[in-house]
Amino acid sequence: MVTRRGFIDGMSAAGAATLFGGTPSAFATTHADVAVADAELKARDAIRAANVGMRASYAALKSELISRLSPVIVVQNDATGGKFTLIRGGSPQESVNPVPELFELAKSISHVPQGIFSAIAPYLGDKVPSLPNASRIDPHDLDMVAFEGPRAAGWISPLQGYEATLTTARQQLGEANLPQELEISCGRILDEALTFIRDSVRSGTFDMASFEEFSGKTYPSIRTNMKYAAAAQISGVQGLMRKWRATIGEEAWKDLYTVVLSIWTTSELNQASIIIRRCMNPVKVATHLIDLPTVEVPRDPIFVALDNLARIVQDNVSAEMVFPTDPLAADVFKGKEDLLSVEILQQTGATARAPTASRAAAASACPVHKEKPHSSA
Repeated sequence: MVTRRGFIDGMSAAGAATLFGGTPSAFATTHADVAVADAELKARDAIRAANVGMRASYAALKSELISRLSPVIVVQNDATGGKFTLIRGGSPQESVNPVPELFELAKSISHVPQGIFSAIAPYLGDKVPSLPNASRIDPHDLDMVAFEGPRAAGWISPLQGYEATLTTARQQLGEANLPQELEISCGRILDEALTFIRDSVRSGTFDMASFEEFSGKTYPSIRTNMKYAAAAQISGVQGLMRKWRATIGEEAWKDLYTVVLSIWTTSELNQASIIIRRCMNPVKVATHLIDLPTVEVPRDPIFVALDNLARIVQDNVSAEMVFPTDPLAADVFKGKEDLLSVEILQQTGATARAPTASRAAAASACPVHKEKPHSSA
């Protein structure tokens, strides 16, 4: 079958133009336009190919570099104080959970008010009541969280289930062999929690005010628990750093990279990072300690850490070689800012700010750098 497209394609430009009442010159112009457009598409694809080639070379370099990174410590934050992995020559040598159990136990009880909140939050009222901290609660955030509303009763059963868990913990608390001060603070948190749950279930109601009254009572004890948890983590992490430092030697330790994986809510002033930075070479800590927020816990944390570290390391070198005439651009390229950020700020009329401070400046500003190089872990 001869289609309209086939019929037209088989005709001469002049013949087609005559058939449809046009002029040869008009059709020829259209044909020329198509040719120009086709050339433009090919040219633009050729331009894109340059970037495709770059990305292929970049990925190949990164892949090779991953297998050579050394020494590296990868930290995976978890409920027990963190899992620490020592990597040399791209291969894991040892994985350790160094933090004493006291860390997990102290935090477990400190999290009880959050556990109760999570059970009752959907059933809160969607209006912020007159509370001392009312101005600090976003009404829309509250409306999103309180999606069931106070008239629903679905909170009772989950809260009673949590009550059973807390009752068991309270009954057996004395057998856990905790330091006396910590045992007392844990007991107070559990007692307040059980009182709140029982009063709420008995009355069939609760509100933001009653919950804040309960949580306010637990806070002094939570602070005590935090003291014990922090002390446990510091001792565990520093002890492991001393061990690994002796294992790999001072020469290798001075060039140590550390990648700390965390979720967004703990990515700044991460507890592990605070401790480890004091154990690293202070001259290099600003560039060799990487806090890496992740959307969620990755399936392969070691690969994610090394993949990102490889990108950072090669960018540190390429930035200086690609932008040798503009140190500020080089700093931006190897930092967290997008290279176009300053330009976009200027063009949009936003308040421009200086690009990321140089690593040397960051190093001199860091309090830990006042310590002697290679200070003991």
